[in-house]
Amino acid sequence: MQQQNSRQQFIKMTQQPVSRLLLSLSIPTIISMMVTNIYNMIDTAFVSRLGTSASGATGIVFGFMAILQAFGFLCGQGAGSIMSRNLGAKRIDEAIRYTTTGFFLSFFLGLLIAMFSLIFLEPLIYLLGSTETIAEYAKDYMIFIIFSAPFFTTSFTMNNLLRYEGRAKLGTIGMMTGAIINIAGDALFIFVFHMGIKGAGLSTALSQLISFGILLSMYLTGKTQTKIAFSSLAKDFHTYANIIATGFPSLLRQSLNSIAAMLLNNCANIYGDAAVAAMSIVSRVSFFPMAIAIGIGQGFQPISSFNYGAKKFDRVRRAFWSAFWGSEVALFLISIPIFLFAPTLIAFFRNDSLVIIYGERALQLMCIGQLFVPLTMMVEMGFQSTGQKLLASFTSTLRSGFLFIPILLILSRLRGMNGIQEAQPLAFVFTFMICLFLCKIYLNKIKAK
Repeated sequence: MQQQNSRQQFIKMTQQPVSRLLLSLSIPTIISMMVTNIYNMIDTAFVSRLGTSASGATGIVFGFMAILQAFGFLCGQGAGSIMSRNLGAKRIDEAIRYTTTGFFLSFFLGLLIAMFSLIFLEPLIYLLGSTETIAEYAKDYMIFIIFSAPFFTTSFTMNNLLRYEGRAKLGTIGMMTGAIINIAGDALFIFVFHMGIKGAGLSTALSQLISFGILLSMYLTGKTQTKIAFSSLAKDFHTYANIIATGFPSLLRQSLNSIAAMLLNNCANIYGDAAVAAMSIVSRVSFFPMAIAIGIGQGFQPISSFNYGAKKFDRVRRAFWSAFWGSEVALFLISIPIFLFAPTLIAFFRNDSLVIIYGERALQLMCIGQLFVPLTMMVEMGFQSTGQKLLASFTSTLRSGFLFIPILLILSRLRGMNGIQEAQPLAFVFTFMICLFLCKIYLNKIKAK
């Protein structure tokens, strides 16, 4: 039965029309990301009722959660990309070894992060960009996230592994269930049990435990082609090094996102809690259209890596263009209403005149800037899924790193709050210009195959 499922999966990944396959792999991921993002926005709206400082705390904790996500993606995309290529080449035992090793490595890294975060909790909160008034709220929220850190990182890892295996629907079930429980938990703990921001933290931690259990059950009940078994855990250094090297672009990208969020909070907190709250709300709302583009990109990755391993290079090229145009059109259509109703959206989360003033312009600029992201995203994901580690690492540093950080620091000094609002959209535009050149390199390499 397992052999028959593996054969059917191979045929699906290497013979089904690319556009239909991309759609089938993207939709579950998009739904999962949309539900998770809706949860994030509802969480922000619920917490915002506790005051502007509490609203600002969500932005601080979001930076810490981005760190956990970074390590989850390091192991998930690192092990997943190699595992998928091995499945495409029909090396099943090797694929299982990478799945198992990625899982245990992620759990171990989550434990390390939790331990160091507990020891250095106070300085960490201020490093993430907290003000004095926000700090207590952030601490109450973050302590629960810290205790759930190993389950948080490993859930992201398993979700990525399932995607790379071409079983995105299974990952969606786990992530969506956790997000829905989180929404219900927020309402229960914050408003029924009157736990305040601690209720939001507890709800998030419990939902991560539930997501972890559901995702792990997919492997333990034989619903996947690979499996997680302690006996398959790698004992050689090369396997771990290969996972980290392949997943490093994801770690780099997510880590830079986290550092960027810290810097953004630190630059904004000069202008008070309202500025921090506004930029936190903008990041949550603007991620809504971006989630669809990322979902399509993540649907592209398993097609790219699987077919690259199976030496079906023309399918890799077609998948790249289908994913690019699909994400570009989706971003454009969803950004229009967000741009037009920016003040209303900001007010929904925090009806504070200063928060609305700061947030409106920032959100509208983000809507424009994000239209330049799909090409850069597909180039980056294309390099990573085909094992081109150096180019993948370089492109990962651009959007929220080597370009955004200096632009933010320069513009915040020259143009104050206006510069803070303009920094990220400008970084998107400059990254797009560089990736036009890199896109040609990527496609020429695939064509040469």
